[in-house]
Amino acid sequence: MRLLSLRLQNFRQHADTTLHFEKGLTGFIGPNGAGKSTLLEAIAFALYGTPAARGTRDSIRFARAEPRAPVKVELAFELAGHRYRVTRGLHNAQVLLDDGETPIASTLSGATELLQRRLGMTRSEFFHTYFTGQKELDVMAALGPAERARFLSRVLGYDRISGAQELVRERRRALLAESNGLKQGMPDADAIWRAVADAEARLATAKARAEESENAQRVAAERLATLTPAWQDAQRQRELLQQAVADFRLAESEAQSTAREVERLDRELEGMATAHAEMVPVRAQLAALAHVADALREQERLAIDDARRQALLERARTLAEGEAALIERASRLESAPQLERETQEALSGLKSRLTELEQGLEQDRTAWARDRQEAETRLESLRTQFGELTEQRDRLEGLGEESPCPTCGKPLGANFRTVLEQLHEQIETVRVDGNYYRQRSEQLAVLPQAIEESETLRKQLQNDAQAAEKRLGRIQGALGEAVDNARQREQFAAQLAETRTELAALPIGYDTQRHAMLRAESAQQQELERHAARLGALVDRELVTRTERTRALTLRDAARARLMELEQRQSAVAMDEATYVSVRDAFDRATAESRRSEVEAVAASGEAERARAALDSAEQGRRDLARLQSTLDALETDKRLHEELDRAFTDVRTDLNFQLRPELAEIASRFLDDLTDGRYNSLEFDEEYRVLVSEEGVPKPVISGGEEDLCNLVLRLAISQMIAERAGQSFSLLILDEVFGSLDETRRANVIELLRRLNDRFEQVIVITHIEQVREGLDRLVLVRYDEARGCSVVSGERTASMVGR
Repeated sequence: MRLLSLRLQNFRQHADTTLHFEKGLTGFIGPNGAGKSTLLEAIAFALYGTPAARGTRDSIRFARAEPRAPVKVELAFELAGHRYRVTRGLHNAQVLLDDGETPIASTLSGATELLQRRLGMTRSEFFHTYFTGQKELDVMAALGPAERARFLSRVLGYDRISGAQELVRERRRALLAESNGLKQGMPDADAIWRAVADAEARLATAKARAEESENAQRVAAERLATLTPAWQDAQRQRELLQQAVADFRLAESEAQSTAREVERLDRELEGMATAHAEMVPVRAQLAALAHVADALREQERLAIDDARRQALLERARTLAEGEAALIERASRLESAPQLERETQEALSGLKSRLTELEQGLEQDRTAWARDRQEAETRLESLRTQFGELTEQRDRLEGLGEESPCPTCGKPLGANFRTVLEQLHEQIETVRVDGNYYRQRSEQLAVLPQAIEESETLRKQLQNDAQAAEKRLGRIQGALGEAVDNARQREQFAAQLAETRTELAALPIGYDTQRHAMLRAESAQQQELERHAARLGALVDRELVTRTERTRALTLRDAARARLMELEQRQSAVAMDEATYVSVRDAFDRATAESRRSEVEAVAASGEAERARAALDSAEQGRRDLARLQSTLDALETDKRLHEELDRAFTDVRTDLNFQLRPELAEIASRFLDDLTDGRYNSLEFDEEYRVLVSEEGVPKPVISGGEEDLCNLVLRLAISQMIAERAGQSFSLLILDEVFGSLDETRRANVIELLRRLNDRFEQVIVITHIEQVREGLDRLVLVRYDEARGCSVVSGERTASMVGR
């Protein structure tokens, strides 16, 4: 296998990195955390997918990538004369062969399975063959004897035999547990056979009892069949007697009902005769009251007109009062125009005075504020000047005649006193002026009385003007009211005239007493009419009632005849109560005996069925016991086979471990002989896997640090070649990740030199390290650094002097 190129997009700290691999010794150099090992992780990710990467799928994405930016690794390599190009993301993958355009695999699992078949290695085998991780060169030296054996077994794949043996042992333990559980759950064979015998005996007893019960049931059924005809005849005679009694009672009830109906109809005919007598005076009274209805309707109409007249009179009175009130209000509103003119003139004079007063007040306030500000400013200036003069005087007095002149700066000498007196005079002048302006400021701090009086007068004028404006508004409202008043007076006069006209048109003649009398007579008339209607209804039903009486007499006579006939039928029935009771008791006893024998037969049959079910259950238990015994025999056979397989795996592991040391020593010896030009031609392992080196055929009891590095390297190469040979692949690529960390400068140089001498065996050797000192021995450098500003790893390449020289 030979790597050609690698591109990472949004993969861990690499935003977009492209590498081209060449033959020879290549070094990836950069500080820790720069992203060197991520390049190798990307190779493994391209070949074997997410399981070959560290962390989770989410942690693979570049932290600063856009939300939808793809994570992608593209790897090109040669294998067995073919070029492969693998492109893999988090959710997709494809493999192209020999620069073709159609993928030979286009899914995540499909790409992984194809590459594993083509490489002939699992992910673990690939890493242990082509890769040597950090601190793995001297890993054997740091392990104990047992740990060394386990390490070699693991990297060479022998641990899979241990895994398979452990699976065999787990299966054997499962078979043993299942066998023991089956034994514990199996029933006792003697108990099963006893249950079968007991069930057979119980079934025989139940069959005999069922036969006896069937015989008893047959005898009871024959006796019941003998008594049944007599019992049925007795029941028929009893039913006939009961029917005759029921019919007699019904006929007796009908006879009584028809007799009561005849009596009722006789009473109604008597009432009808009385109604004939009462109808004559009632009709006479109704004739005397015939005029009442017309007279009452006339009074009702006059009453409605009278009510309308009273309403119109009330409306006329209300309209007259409203019109008088409007006339009175109009007389009061006649002076409103004169009041409006007077009020407007007074308001105009108040506003003029107020404007003049406000202008003078503003001028006075401005002058007062200006004087106060001027006094305060002057006072502050004098205070500052007083302080400066006092400070200057104190300084002159302190220095004496050596004081510098305030004007020219020269010493005052004889002029000292003159200057000092001038300072005293200036200080006194400033103090007097300061007292004046301080008193002036205190006087001006209070608002002048003239301004306060003007403020009071201004407020009074404002209040008077507001009152005049309100009065003017009321007067102007009254002017508008005068117009409305005239319109309302016209409306009231028209409505009053219309009301009086309607009053004149209403008829007169309504009499309250006559209206009440007519209402009483009308009520009497209505009552007489209702009484006459009732009497008329009775008279009209006389013919119908007489017909109903004739029919009722016929029904009464027929009911009496029916009673006599039923008495004769009842006497003709031959069954008496004592005979019926005797037949019934004999039949009930026979029926009870038949039912009892039937229940006993059913119980006996049920017992036989239960005995038969118990026998079936016992037989099923016997069959289940046989089946469980067969299963147990099969489990025992399977357990013995797994025990034999466990012993066979143990023998295989023993043989492999016995062959491991000489085979590993032979391969390592060939590497060692090639690297040392035959000086060290033999490398062996003792039983504890300690390295024994022979120099020109003579064992060396002690080896130097460089020789130890050499032994560790050839041992690691021998292990890798054994794995490659078992996978059927050539061993042409070697990747060493941070193998110099624990080595001093000399030993690092030795390892680099040894790697260079392997050039004829390995087309590509890639060294990953953070140590800058090894760069001189490399053919090509790939520098990896982390760009803080961009937040990603940056890769650059260059050729070294050793490569240029060649």
